[in-house]
Amino acid sequence: MKANSYIPALTGVRAIAAFLVFFHHFNQADFIYPIRRTLNEFHMGVTMFFVLSGFLICMRYYDTCELSSDWFRKYIKNRIARIYPMYALLTLFTFLIAFTFGAEPSVMAGFGSPVLLVLLNIFFVRGFFDDLKFTGVGQGWSLTVEESFYFLAPLFFVKMKKNMRNIVLLPLLLLGAGCLLVLIFSNFNFYGFFGNFTFMFLYTFLGRCVEFFIGMGLALIILKTSEADRKTPLFTILGILGIAGSIGIMASLPLNGREYGLYHPFGIFTNNVVLPIGIALFYFGVIKEASIVRRFLSTGTMQLLGKSSYIFYLLHIGVIANFTKEWTWVGIDKTFNWMYDHGMDWFPENVNDTMLYIGIVFIVLNLISIVLYKGIEEPVNLAIRKSRLLEKRK
Repeated sequence: MKANSYIPALTGVRAIAAFLVFFHHFNQADFIYPIRRTLNEFHMGVTMFFVLSGFLICMRYYDTCELSSDWFRKYIKNRIARIYPMYALLTLFTFLIAFTFGAEPSVMAGFGSPVLLVLLNIFFVRGFFDDLKFTGVGQGWSLTVEESFYFLAPLFFVKMKKNMRNIVLLPLLLLGAGCLLVLIFSNFNFYGFFGNFTFMFLYTFLGRCVEFFIGMGLALIILKTSEADRKTPLFTILGILGIAGSIGIMASLPLNGREYGLYHPFGIFTNNVVLPIGIALFYFGVIKEASIVRRFLSTGTMQLLGKSSYIFYLLHIGVIANFTKEWTWVGIDKTFNWMYDHGMDWFPENVNDTMLYIGIVFIVLNLISIVLYKGIEEPVNLAIRKSRLLEKRK
């Protein structure tokens, strides 16, 4: 397969990953226990993003990578075009609302310098601090992980080209570096900078690097595979079973005061090592196997949802989501009261208002995401790529 080949099914996968994280965050205490425990582990959508990032960056840049100023400038410009504009816009909007009208305590986390906190968020630095990781656009902590990978990926590619064993040695070295940082900085109270092993393994690139390297390993396999599509969806099925099994493992682990099975030591291993293998098998399947799953992920609707999924991920919790949730509940209450007043009791009495609420918020946030994608993200992305940003002036 060519390095620059567009794979529609993987765009659809991005939508699925974002939706899993949405339902993880919209889990309800009144759901029956098996559903609640399962949804608790739908954070695995983030793992899907990390494996996919490793795969796509390796597919696009492995063969052409060179440690030169011109190449790196162009590479970084493309990464900025993809990630930065919407993140910066939503981050500034979040802090503007917080400073003007007040906001949830997590936005500021009690940090003493608002201006410095904004800068830490804008430049992705807050993700290195346990106490600050959920400030601003809370889910943006994962972008610190992504950006760390983007900056280091060219170096990884060069090392892997010299010796392919480095695809195993490099993540071991990174994990060791992460553990060393924790052993050093856990003795200092500096806003949780590498303050504990749980934070390091779950919220930093050093702890989650294995997911990216598994994605890169899959890319190298795909780049060397030229065979036609397989008719039997073996790897698609194995991948789905691996993903489902990983969720089942984390959902069955004893919580012992923890919020999710993810925080259990074996849950961390399952999420960071076992689950990515299942995801990689699934990705191989949807790339190389003709199946109903691939056809579904490649539909026009899933393509649109996949392209707007980055914005959906950024706003599914936060200021815009809070407004959406508030107005949705108000609308449901008013609608149900109007139905009771007009003798239509059968509808509110037979419809679960919680499920209706989640469904409406899900649809509205997707519509907002599509509008922002078409109106801002896509044109700004293209404009930055065509610009001379970061290019040397002759």
